[in-house]
Amino acid sequence: MEAAVSAIAGELLNRLITITLKRHINPAGQLEKKLERLHHLLLRVHTIIEEAEARYITNSGMLVQLKMLVDGMYKGYYQLDTFKYRRELDELIKGDESQVSSSTSSSMLFSLPVKRMRKTNSTACSMLDVLDLDSVLENVETTVTNMKEFVILLMGCQRIQRGPYDTHLYIDSFMFGRSVEKQQIINILLEDDPPLSAPAVLPIIGGCYVGKKTLVGHACRDNRVLSHFSSILHMNADDVQRNGPELFTRTRTLAIVEFLSDVDDDCWARFYSSSTCMGRGSKVVIISRLESVARFGTMKPIRLNNLPQEEYTYLFKVLSFGSTNQDEHPQLACIGMEIAKMLRGLLLSANVIADMLRKNLSVQYWLHILGRFRNVVESNLCEFGEHPKHLVDKRHPVDVTRFAPPSVHSSLRLMPTRVESSTTVQIERSDATFGDLIAGSGRATALPKEFEIVIWRSRLPPYTTFVATCVKEKTQISSLSSKKRRGFYM
Repeated sequence: MEAAVSAIAGELLNRLITITLKRHINPAGQLEKKLERLHHLLLRVHTIIEEAEARYITNSGMLVQLKMLVDGMYKGYYQLDTFKYRRELDELIKGDESQVSSSTSSSMLFSLPVKRMRKTNSTACSMLDVLDLDSVLENVETTVTNMKEFVILLMGCQRIQRGPYDTHLYIDSFMFGRSVEKQQIINILLEDDPPLSAPAVLPIIGGCYVGKKTLVGHACRDNRVLSHFSSILHMNADDVQRNGPELFTRTRTLAIVEFLSDVDDDCWARFYSSSTCMGRGSKVVIISRLESVARFGTMKPIRLNNLPQEEYTYLFKVLSFGSTNQDEHPQLACIGMEIAKMLRGLLLSANVIADMLRKNLSVQYWLHILGRFRNVVESNLCEFGEHPKHLVDKRHPVDVTRFAPPSVHSSLRLMPTRVESSTTVQIERSDATFGDLIAGSGRATALPKEFEIVIWRSRLPPYTTFVATCVKEKTQISSLSSKKRRGFYM
């Protein structure tokens, strides 16, 4: 009886899916018309956003509208790419299956990620994607209709004077998509405080490597901020513990304090009391991943979250293709979306992998990178029960054994990443970079028991270098439960 009911329910579901698909995708080309309509609307929205990011916006309501525009635009681009490259995914799968039939070892290696990509290409997913497309299209159309007032108000905002490479700087230094938060910080820094009042304290709270210091750094490099403050001080917990008035001058000062751990309330009270000797209009900005330090703020904290998947995928696409037109490489664009899904918002990894992909526009190479990173994800799920992104957020070691060359017969652990400084005690530094490990380069063949490795080095001032320690450990055999596997593929 239960089997009969299940069969009937399955048949009804299949009929419902078929009817829904026929309603939304018909031979007359309704889907293509919707995609073209969405493409034109996104061009209009993108134009408005670029103009908004080139102006100073002091109206909080306009910033809320701008945030809605940005979120809607990236969701629209994500849906557009999902449908645009669906056919390319099918062709990629067919081509891969023909390669597998030749029984070459390399094609077998590359076929693994493609076969798993096929799991997401089911009819049910197609129906859900079509429904999502309709929802996104409707939202973008409503947004475009309602943004006339926003555009009129925007024309009254002062234009920002930018340098020749500012647009690239935003992407390279993780400022991508943080224009609203940057405007909020600038507006707060330029506010006038009442006479004889203590400096305002603005907490910037966010997880590991979401771009807190980069965001504050870009805000501080704004011409209006630079001309507003006589000096900008960069401090840490040690400076707070010293808390002497000699730290400050009587000029208008911006003090930026980074907390890696919590601070005693009495210690902070003494530090804040000493900061009152700074000139009128001075500000204090707290940067930390700890929610607890938000209690020191005198105003509502600005919280930075991970980029939404749609926005992160767009960023990864820009980084991976650079000046190359992705429409000329649809299969690569399809693979790039899968890699972005696998990374789950890892910003440092996005820069490392995108830099590698940009130098080799080969379908086989991109599939190779996708397969290697997927293997590392699965090994961490097996060993720790979590995706590497969650481990990085917790400052937990990550298992990168699957990146190591075959000659390494022990587990390889990547310790939490840090910013290199002149005071860092360096152990042996490998000539191989993290990118070499991911790619399986020959430079990563001879690895000592413990060594430092460069994760990423910014190409623009101040040329920040992110390094991490790799440690070889005895191989531990552990199994991955079916529950953890289901959690990964859902």
